[in-house]
Amino acid sequence: NLGFRLVFIPLDSSPEEPEPFVQREPERPSTKSSAEPLQDSTLRIRDTLKNTVLKNRNPLGYWKLACLVLALACLWLLFQSGPTQNISRQISGPTHTNSIGMEFVRIPAGSFMMGTDAGGYGELFYWAITPHKVTHSRSFYLGKYEVTQAQWETVMGNNPSENKCQNCPVNMVSWDDAQEFITRLNTKEGHSRYRLPTEAEWEYAAKAETHDLFFFGKDVDELSGYAWCYNNSEKPRPVGGKLPNPWGLHDMYGNVEEWVQDFHSPTYYADSPRYDPEGPSEGTERVVRGGAFGDSILTCNSAARGRGSPIHRSAKTGFRLAISAE
Repeated sequence: NLGFRLVFIPLDSSPEEPEPFVQREPERPSTKSSAEPLQDSTLRIRDTLKNTVLKNRNPLGYWKLACLVLALACLWLLFQSGPTQNISRQISGPTHTNSIGMEFVRIPAGSFMMGTDAGGYGELFYWAITPHKVTHSRSFYLGKYEVTQAQWETVMGNNPSENKCQNCPVNMVSWDDAQEFITRLNTKEGHSRYRLPTEAEWEYAAKAETHDLFFFGKDVDELSGYAWCYNNSEKPRPVGGKLPNPWGLHDMYGNVEEWVQDFHSPTYYADSPRYDPEGPSEGTERVVRGGAFGDSILTCNSAARGRGSPIHRSAKTGFRLAISAE
């Protein structure tokens, strides 16, 4: 294989006279070894570069040559490092863990009955949405846990939580604060697919193909095995300390209530789109779901709806993230 190398020759301070023209004999067939043509090519390139620079002696020419060499070096380094990875393309499979250790579970597309008829609890659930069928035509990812204080601090550089505990859910964050976290995390990960779940997505994931007010059944005495709530905690606890729902999601009830994307409306879901509802287009308050530590069965269940100003902060309020699947 033939190739060539560039050889830079130190230049004298005094110019040399151009070589006189000499009539050369026709070349005869070569009997040289396979290494000699490469040496001859290198010598010819060296002589050409030397004569060209000596004849021109233009400082600008040196700079152009230096810039060319630098550009070639940069290109070489670029190719050596390989193509830039697109992190968004790596979000696939039944689970996903991002660059800061947040774990996500893929929620399949499907239909469910949103809302509740109170399941025999009568007027206690006056706020409930009338049961109606909702279809999610696309799968999505939902956080296996609520966003922790350590994860918030990694992205935001601070910890606003009232009760400091690195593996506890972040709290004292408003809906607007959650949006800022999402913006920064999307920038860090190189895509724009992180978001809050819609209210319909949250309830669909919480129920996980169950049909009762609680995903574990009708026996409310079992709630303490799945949630930090009215009878076992008065502050946030480390995430994942209770049993998950059938889709592997922890703390869907209790610990901290969770902001979702929707504006709050008492009437939207009475006549909302049956496919992929995104919530009202306007409003003054945002929805929270799931209940929190110290809360009773009235809010720690799959259908309870809370609300708050998007700038409101509480020690009982945090969030979990969704990722739009491709």
